[in-house]
Amino acid sequence: WDDDLEMAARGADFRERVVAYRAIGQFRFRTKKELLRRGLDDDSPAVRGSALLSLERLSRDHPGDVNDLRPLLHELVTHDGNEAVRRLAVVALRNGSARPDTIQILASLGEDDEQSRELRDAAAKVAQALRRKGTK
Repeated sequence: WDDDLEMAARGADFRERVVAYRAIGQFRFRTKKELLRRGLDDDSPAVRGSALLSLERLSRDHPGDVNDLRPLLHELVTHDGNEAVRRLAVVALRNGSARPDTIQILASLGEDDEQSRELRDAAAKVAQALRRKGTK
């Protein structure tokens, strides 16, 4: 199964890659964090989104997963060309530690009138949650 997952994640068809990256989160394959990193860099927004969903699921109990990938998540939040990917990256950041740089990025995004309402709302909500987490 392990080899099949690796092969699917490297497949030419983005749909196979989407399924492979989703499986990492569904089956809690914690040993596949490096593979998830590759999924976050994929050309396909669907694959990046699938990898983000798995990261979010895995990081609920292990915030270090988000912390390890924080620079890449910041890049996705601020520069990805797909808005859904950006929102999923925002949601994944919620599970990490309350770092000031993340809170600042999300708060700025939440106040940026040039962004969609959904993205602004998600960013503001996660920034607020991280602020509360940081004061505990």
